[in-house]
Amino acid sequence: MDIAMIDDRVLPMADLAGPHLDRGLYFGDGVYEVIRSYDGHLFALDEHLARFDRSLREIQITGVDVESVRQKVLSAVAQAGYPNAKIYFHITRGSGRRDHLPAPDTAPNFLMTVSELKDDPKGKEKGIAVSTHPDWRWKRCDIKSLNLLANVLARIEAQKKGAGEAILVDDGGMITEGAGSAFFAIDGKEKVIITRPLGHEILPSITRVKVMQVAHNAGISVVEKALTPHQAAECDEMFIAVTTKDIVPVVQFDGARINDGRCGLITQQLMDEFQAFVRANV
Repeated sequence: MDIAMIDDRVLPMADLAGPHLDRGLYFGDGVYEVIRSYDGHLFALDEHLARFDRSLREIQITGVDVESVRQKVLSAVAQAGYPNAKIYFHITRGSGRRDHLPAPDTAPNFLMTVSELKDDPKGKEKGIAVSTHPDWRWKRCDIKSLNLLANVLARIEAQKKGAGEAILVDDGGMITEGAGSAFFAIDGKEKVIITRPLGHEILPSITRVKVMQVAHNAGISVVEKALTPHQAAECDEMFIAVTTKDIVPVVQFDGARINDGRCGLITQQLMDEFQAFVRANV
């Protein structure tokens, strides 16, 4: 008899429930999204769903109606009742016996969580420390897949150094992005924001796009180019951008203070402009 063991309980393999056979558990075979709401309004929902649809297509998960996912998100957010919420959802290829090749009749599995998101504007304005870490991720970082072990390890090492985020550096010595965020540096003299161009090396971050729109609206130029850690450290300001926190100043980079350990003027301007942009678009 084929058997399974869950903690100390032994049972026939045939009695295993679907979650214990999920390909997301065995292989990270799925994709996910994180969306947030501001004051009861979902932000950039269309863009997130479009990226989710692309991720599904890129890893060849079929049979998913993205419009039905939209309705599930709207329903769950309404039921949770949080004005400011973090919405996480993923779809895996489905459940089945552990085999690299899925059975032809494998049906996708869906999971969503909605939790309260408590903003801390004053704490965010103080900024965070970041530390660099080798980018050990796979070669399709433009897909928002469940394969996040390299990100987890980078964040663990950053925490050991007292840093709030890991900034990933590829084999060529160039910064890609944060382990859970987009990375930006600012040349204060030229009043130019610098961020890595899109490619397979980084996620097409929705917040990254919104930051660039906000910068354009504020008359601040954006240059898309890769930086070495040394080049980044010579910049006047830095910040990261992430869905759940939007813009967060970086005040320490690999142990060196940035802008005397304070949020820079351009970063602060962008933070203010971003909040105005949110209020106008939700």
